[in-house]
Formats: sequence, C-alpha cells, structure tokens
Amino acid sequence: MEKHIVKADGNGAIDVNGQVWLPILSASSKGRGRSYQVDIRLMAPRDWLLQRGFERDAVLVSQSGARIPIYHHDGRRHDDGNHYDGRLDADTISIELTARDDSCTSEVDLMRKYPEFDGADSRRTERL
Repeated sequence: MEKHIVKADGNGAIDVNGQVWLPILSASSKGRGRSYQVDIRLMAPRDWLLQRGFERDAVLVSQSGARIPIYHHDGRRHDDGNHYDGRLDADTISIELTARDDSCTSEVDLMRKYPEFDGADSRRTERL
C-alpha cells in the first residue's frame, strides 16, 4: 500500500462576514489510493478577526475558488466537554485557523481543488 504525503504553501482568502483577508497558508495532503485528506493551517491577525465579528469559524476561499470551513480551536472545551470553545485569547496577536478536507477522491480532484499542490515536494513511503 502506497502512502503519499505532500506539503505546499499557497494563498487564499478568509471570508469573515463578507470581509476578506488574504493569508498565506500551509497545506498538507495524505493519500491512500484514490482518497485524499488535506490539512490546512494559517495565521490570521486577532484584531482583524475581532473587528469583523469572528467568533469561531470562517470560510477559506482556496486558489481554485473552493469554499472550505476553517476553525479556531483554542484547547478549551465547553461545559459538556465535547467541543472546543474557540474564544480568542486576549494575549495573542495572531490566531491559528485550521481546516480538514477529505472530499477529494482522486489526484485530479485534489489538484483541481488545491492547485498549490501542483509541483509541490512529496514523499512517498511504502507501508508493509
């Protein structure tokens, strides 16, 4: 079984209540066969997010135009213990936002949705 790990940096746009900011993002994809999982990380200015009414989630518009929900997880949980609180820390100037997308079912689909992976460095390892 072959496992692919590909990492790339790219550009996108964060849409928070109709207002847009253009971050640089880091993405990695892991694939087995025809299924791919993409993990996305980026940093956004805390004050910019707060001024636009950010609470916990926003929309990332990828280079291809795909709209991907992106979230802030701060490690704190609600009283029920099951969900991250997502509140922004007053001492932090940049906030990490993350997304996980497992909707790509082929390499063509992956490259269409995430063109930043085209020509990106990859490592291929065999699993026994």
